[in-house]
Amino acid sequence: MGRKVKACPYYGSRYSIPGAQLVALPYNILLHKSTREACGIKLLGNIVVIDEAHNLLETINNIHSIEVTGAQFACAHSQLLQYMHRYQSRLLAKNLLYIRQILFILQSLVKFLGGSPGCATDAACVDKSESRLVTLNTFLFESKIDHMNLFKLNDYVRKSQIARKLHGYAEKYRPPAVPRRDDKERGDGKASSVTAFLHKLSSNPQAVAPSGVGARQDEEGSTSSPLMHIQAFMLALTNRDKDCRIMITKQNLFSKCSLKFLLLNPAVHFKDIVQQCRAVIVAGGTMQPTAEFKEQLFLATGVAPDRLLEFSCGHVIPKENLLPIALAKGPSGVELDFTFRSRGSAQTLDELGRLLYNLCSVVPSGVVCFFPSYDYESKVLAHWQSTNQLARIGARKEVFREPRKSGEVERVLDDFSKCIKNCKQFGSVKTGAILFCIVGGKMSEGINFSDDLGRCVVMIGMPYANSSSPELREKIAYLNKNVTKGADGRLPGQVYYENLCLKAVNQSIGRAIRHKNDYASIVLLDSRYGRASVSSKLPAWIGRHLQVHDSFAPAFASLRKFFMERKLDSTIASD
Repeated sequence: MGRKVKACPYYGSRYSIPGAQLVALPYNILLHKSTREACGIKLLGNIVVIDEAHNLLETINNIHSIEVTGAQFACAHSQLLQYMHRYQSRLLAKNLLYIRQILFILQSLVKFLGGSPGCATDAACVDKSESRLVTLNTFLFESKIDHMNLFKLNDYVRKSQIARKLHGYAEKYRPPAVPRRDDKERGDGKASSVTAFLHKLSSNPQAVAPSGVGARQDEEGSTSSPLMHIQAFMLALTNRDKDCRIMITKQNLFSKCSLKFLLLNPAVHFKDIVQQCRAVIVAGGTMQPTAEFKEQLFLATGVAPDRLLEFSCGHVIPKENLLPIALAKGPSGVELDFTFRSRGSAQTLDELGRLLYNLCSVVPSGVVCFFPSYDYESKVLAHWQSTNQLARIGARKEVFREPRKSGEVERVLDDFSKCIKNCKQFGSVKTGAILFCIVGGKMSEGINFSDDLGRCVVMIGMPYANSSSPELREKIAYLNKNVTKGADGRLPGQVYYENLCLKAVNQSIGRAIRHKNDYASIVLLDSRYGRASVSSKLPAWIGRHLQVHDSFAPAFASLRKFFMERKLDSTIASD
């Protein structure tokens, strides 16, 4: 449309918002107030539908969490100081006062991270690296900016658009950024730009090429102003002390030091949406468990419990088209214990290999197998390679792995699909292909393994998050302190930690069965899936049909029967 009328489709869509009855927009525009207002999105009296909302809590927290490096603070201070000196005679006394206050904050934060204004960005900072989480008030006090009126300062930054002006100044005049240490050593920072250019040309002719992506990116990174990013950080510092934390990271180089604002209470920024809208609909195919949505997004914003309505329906497929199995033991009777302590044992890895080999012998076409992490997948495959189990699996199914690079995903999926199609169409010793994926990776969301691409989805273990993560520990502590215990008496932080895992599982196993005539089996490999507290948090259309087996033989018999019946049904239908 934009090419046809020779106009910008982005601004065209923005101008059409006031007259539109339906507006589709991404999460970050809806959930970020300043972005929403800048785009002209008005919520008052309207109905908001948030689809694919399974990660809504984490999305709100991530959108409003900001990390700024020491190099960005130093660069912004240097550029703003030069801007003030250049236009000092034109600036009003009030504006000059606010700019000096911003400079004071930037200077204080640079010093807090161990640097000094004008120092080289790669200068040594601290002898020992450290990371710690502190409350907002503690950070303001330690960085010596607790006496500053951040509300008035942020109001000035917003109204004056000083961040945009500084960005334009940096693009136009390209003021020298904070020098690197080797630049100072060559000429104490006094060499002319021509001398620097000739020195660079003599040492590396490719580095000063007039065109090229690498040169362009490097140039933009050194001249554009980071004050817009820091503006968001300064605004975040006006949150309530109990709703957030500051992550302080100090490294041996000043440029690698950073400050990160962590939002712990998503209700703070969801409250405006709930209060202004006529109705808010939160929808998704894998929303379970839903209790935390009610507690942290709606009840925490003041919504009365009787205003919350929950609707859930089953899948469009008939019940005989789905076979979910929770398996506690492998073919040799070894318990499937994939806890962090036991999952690396040779006995467990061998049993897992034997189990997948047996599955590949009975499941037709495509098998999608999810590992909890890339590291664990590499460890398992390396062990199977040494014991020849990977070759045995490869004799049954062609083996594919999820790539780490996003650009290779489409190629792997295409090869995986072609292999399954060729095996089915032309016949082969191999019955299809198996694809090893990662929970939370590139193929656990947004990819459809329908029909022959995913006749069986295997989930290895339970992908719990790293419990030693400072950010996760702080979130758990916050929930335990500010959210009431559930009816079962469990701590909210413990429930949240378990829900993170189960939401990742639900999202991954939901990749199969994408239409009403599709069918697939889902195999959950871990003894913990048999617990009621875990199985109750699976999607209802899976949980109500879940078969829990303590031994492999009956589970294998169920799988064999399931696929034989589906094969018979398809034969009858084709006749």
